Amino acid sequence: MKPRKSRAVKAAPPATLAEWLAAHTDDELVALLQLRPDLAVPLPASMAVLAARTEQRASVLRATDELDTLDFAVIETLVLQGAADQRSPNPLPRATLRTLLGERVTVAALDASVARLRGRALVWGSDAGLHLTPSAQEALPWPLGSATELPDALTEPEITAALIGLSPQERGLLDKLAATGPRGRTRDAAPGTPEDRPVQRLLALRLLNWIDEETVDLPISVGQLLRDEPVTDPHVLTAPQPALRKQGTTDVNAAAAGEVGELLRHSASVLDVLGQAPAPALRSGGLGVREIRRVVKQTGIDEARIGLIAEVLAAARLLDKGSPEPLADDGTEDFWAPTTTADAWLAVVPSRRWVVLAQAWLDLDRFPWMIGLRDANDKPLAALSAELRNVHAIRDRRAILGLLAEYPAGNAVTAPDLGRALAWRQPRWRRHYRLESVERTLSEAETLGLVARGAVTSAGRALLHGRPEDAESEMANALPEPVDHVLVQADLTVIAPGPLTPELQDRVSLVADVESAGAATVYRLSETSVRRALDAGATAAELHNLFTAHSRTPVPQSLTYLIDDVARRHGRLRAGMAQSFVRSEDPALLAEVLAAPVSGLLALRAVAPTVAISQAPLAEVLEKLRAAGFSPAGEDSSGTIVDLRPRGARIPSRTNHKPNWRPNPPSPEQLQALVSELRAGERAAHTRSSQMVRSDGSRTTTTATINLLQLAARTRRPVHIGYVDASGVASQRVVEPLKVGGGQLDALDPVTGAIRHFTLHRIASVALVD
Repeated sequence: MKPRKSRAVKAAPPATLAEWLAAHTDDELVALLQLRPDLAVPLPASMAVLAARTEQRASVLRATDELDTLDFAVIETLVLQGAADQRSPNPLPRATLRTLLGERVTVAALDASVARLRGRALVWGSDAGLHLTPSAQEALPWPLGSATELPDALTEPEITAALIGLSPQERGLLDKLAATGPRGRTRDAAPGTPEDRPVQRLLALRLLNWIDEETVDLPISVGQLLRDEPVTDPHVLTAPQPALRKQGTTDVNAAAAGEVGELLRHSASVLDVLGQAPAPALRSGGLGVREIRRVVKQTGIDEARIGLIAEVLAAARLLDKGSPEPLADDGTEDFWAPTTTADAWLAVVPSRRWVVLAQAWLDLDRFPWMIGLRDANDKPLAALSAELRNVHAIRDRRAILGLLAEYPAGNAVTAPDLGRALAWRQPRWRRHYRLESVERTLSEAETLGLVARGAVTSAGRALLHGRPEDAESEMANALPEPVDHVLVQADLTVIAPGPLTPELQDRVSLVADVESAGAATVYRLSETSVRRALDAGATAAELHNLFTAHSRTPVPQSLTYLIDDVARRHGRLRAGMAQSFVRSEDPALLAEVLAAPVSGLLALRAVAPTVAISQAPLAEVLEKLRAAGFSPAGEDSSGTIVDLRPRGARIPSRTNHKPNWRPNPPSPEQLQALVSELRAGERAAHTRSSQMVRSDGSRTTTTATINLLQLAARTRRPVHIGYVDASGVASQRVVEPLKVGGGQLDALDPVTGAIRHFTLHRIASVALVD
């Protein structure tokens, strides 16, 4: 008799979501927890608990935020086919899903979508029958049926043309539905209503859909256009392909370098102005329009640009809010001034200064482009005010720039095309990608040098990918090399043909004032600027040598005369502190000072033929003597000339400032440990137990627990223990006791093979495993 051939037993498909999750490998569970980290907090005790969490509405809505239009079309199809009905489950075969949607999308794209949904546990089951988590239906970004029913809607050009001819009453009705919700109830929807009524006209123009005699519905595309959102069609299951404009990478980087040069110069100017006169803060904490206009007047920078720069400087901790006590007693509560960190920032190379500002803008949880817009009370939003904070700012900004960075280097994309692509990718967030939001975000990115000519720069791409060192190197290559020479003109102007080296920049700025800035900066020499350099300790010989050594043009005679004339008169009269004193080696000159009206203003009193004293501060003595036509120089107690230039206010940088809190996702190693704990809890939940001891804290039960554990250790039998850790979290697990003593149980974890240690008084129950 021939033996029968054994038939392979086909595994039955999982009957429940918990069974389907239990069949996952550890790596698949780790991937699930990475996509949905909220499922692991607190650690689920079993697969049944994990399955219940995956179906919770709040968790499902978070998990669907990153799904695209095709993913939601799959969800909608499963809902309409009954795959989400828990009362009468009707799983949908994968082949049927391909038949229903395959005409509008490739099989590969559809399979990838199902894999994404399975990876998030929104869809589960075998290919023979796909189930859908019921709460997923609530995440649909459009009414049920919008993606699967045949389209019968107007195109974007048709909608635009129809809106032009509407009356104010008709347009107001549409705007209200677009703002409050697509469904509206009205008696004018009933048949027989006069055709000239607004609702009937809108129905005839197909700008409204008729639902029943009292209900109308605003089409999705009409509402999007009215809200200035990207117009997307739920029936289009393939991602839109923006028109790319090829730009030279070198040209893009060069354009960004020009913007970065202006950004750094303007930032330094804003810090300088606010250092000389800190800006009082508004009651709301922001920077008032009056103060911004003061900065505009002193720097010549555009008002909107100053608002952005102030936001970025504050985010980088170069500008902060302080109390007025150290500086003034004018009654103001707070003021905005540079921090001590600003001096260190100003001293580093330009590329590193740019990285600080650009990184601060990327991580800024505020929308600077909203400055000047009206709030709910019709008041303009102020720079640095709390109203500009938005929890979605970082996410939206990185989504826009991240998509732009996906295209090849040097390729530019328009803001409308970016908005449409983002709305298709993340339809639940499409209202965040209104044309205004995308355009203004790109404009800020261009100001910061991350984008130029509509394309991401090389430095911006490196910074978006989390490589600040590479970004600094790329920007250093793009910025023009500092020059070590100037061009001195006969009209006492000095032209810097590019960014000067830091040392030359400091020396020229000391002796000359900026007249016009840009790619080539023009400085103006004057008696005041030369005297400022002499006050700082420079000599006439040093100033002559500065221009002789660094000017590519001959030094004009007029500059030589100017320096010599100011230097000849400078310092003949000396002022010090008595509070202050005035001295001169020439008694006649001091007598001339004492005879002048300024002597009475300063209450000068001669104490020697060459020395007079005053109770006025030294700075006031110098100022009034110069205003009277004299040229005094300040000196310290040793007779050395001192630099009395105003340094500007500085407030301590808040080193204990807490950055914007963002959740720190667990590492793969931590998730592996969590999965191991979950496996142990699942094994314990399905283990049959015999003899059990429950501890109530008494000596009797503690002794019984120890005896049972010692018995298990001698006989090498596994036990099922209930354990409460130091955080108060209870768990169940099966272990093999090895040693009991010293208030501790040493046991082998059969799942991981590791030796675990348990405190005896935290063991709530022990049971031998059959």
